[in-house]
Amino acid sequence: MNSEQPTTAAQSAPSGQAWSGRFHEPVDERVKRYTASVFFDHRLALFDIEGSVAHARMLAGVGVIGANDLADIERGMTQIRGEIERGEFQWSLDLEDVHLNIERRLTNLVGDAGKRLHTGRSRNDQVATDVRLWLRDAIDRIGGHVRDLRRSLVDLAEQHADTVMPGFTHLQVAQPVTFGHHLMAYQEMLTRDGERLADCRKRVNRLPLGAAALAGTSYPIDRERVARDLGFDGVCGNSLDAVSDRDFAIEFTACAALVMTHLSRLSEELILWMSPRFGFIDIADRFCTGSSIMPQKKNPDVPELVRGKTGRVNGHLVALLTLMKGQPLAYNKDNQEDKEPLFDTVDTLVDTLVIYAEMMRGVTVKADRMRAAAAEGFATATDLADYLVKRGLPFREAHEAVALAVRTASDRGVDLADLTVAELRAFSPLVGDDVHSVLTLDGSIASRDHIGGTAPAQVRAAIARARAELG
Repeated sequence: MNSEQPTTAAQSAPSGQAWSGRFHEPVDERVKRYTASVFFDHRLALFDIEGSVAHARMLAGVGVIGANDLADIERGMTQIRGEIERGEFQWSLDLEDVHLNIERRLTNLVGDAGKRLHTGRSRNDQVATDVRLWLRDAIDRIGGHVRDLRRSLVDLAEQHADTVMPGFTHLQVAQPVTFGHHLMAYQEMLTRDGERLADCRKRVNRLPLGAAALAGTSYPIDRERVARDLGFDGVCGNSLDAVSDRDFAIEFTACAALVMTHLSRLSEELILWMSPRFGFIDIADRFCTGSSIMPQKKNPDVPELVRGKTGRVNGHLVALLTLMKGQPLAYNKDNQEDKEPLFDTVDTLVDTLVIYAEMMRGVTVKADRMRAAAAEGFATATDLADYLVKRGLPFREAHEAVALAVRTASDRGVDLADLTVAELRAFSPLVGDDVHSVLTLDGSIASRDHIGGTAPAQVRAAIARARAELG
């Protein structure tokens, strides 16, 4: 035999690879494990099937494949879907990823029709499509969980629209608020989170399929038809960008990091409030654990873990940003590393939202402890300053007069409300006999009677608005 005679693909190709005809030796086993993604991307399987069937229908619609091929592909994909859903599908490391595993199984089932399915597309635009389909579904699920948690907060806030607690700045007692008002602050944060996720979904919901490897395809494809069939709002407008863009994954992870950050802040407060030093709340036993050595302990493990897992999600955001920062156009193998951070972000966020909504339903409020704490720290000092301003004293002078009154009360170990009218008048002649009416906790709270204020009537109005929006 002439040594220069080319060998055939059947003679030289390492088995199992879609691209193997180019190579003279099989992939090293360690490299095979290192580069494979089937261990984690198999969760895209049903979306891969959905995208492939839409692609096949389009190919048949424009005459690239025949009706018989389409029927065989649809039949085979129906069988594969069933195998995956029943846990019967055999995933192969040799086939690298979810896409080749499904394609090989389809070819085994329906023959040449399965080999024609990949006409006019690449794994580059295929995986980008699958991830967008999967993430779109995840965003829809997460949006529902966000709304469920908001309902839990609103329900608890409604029970405590009148419950007085100290509001803090710098973790020092600042002014009295109601516990319902405090909870509604987190409801506002989560409302914005839901809005961000819905807005992110618009950019997720663009179809990359049809971009092929990077330049498009010479086949007469109909991308708009595929977009309609798959429920996309439109198509990605540039083939290079379509296959290499991961902005949508980064944007989603940023949204998720904000949700987790908000819940981490609430978790920190729940942890503090449950401490005996605060004693404001108790969390149901089913969300806590004990100590292996100290029998008296009841530890708020769920809020602590939420606080910790927030760092995990923030890390995924940084990982994705770092993954993309040095990549030239178009697709690079680096992008295989987008999936595990994205998948774990979704899993972590879903689990956190579900358990948090239930945990908030198990919060017991100790209203007497909250009120007692609000009575400490001169929480109504600002109300006294406002009282003097309303009687004609410039605010800065009122501020100084009240500061002197607070110092006197602190030195004596009493609250402002314990000082007599005569004692208070020593700091300003504008103090009248009615001064104690503004130094009560309930009076202070009731006076904040405007949209966004802590007055119970305004808290109930905010709750009503939230319920109307939640449906």
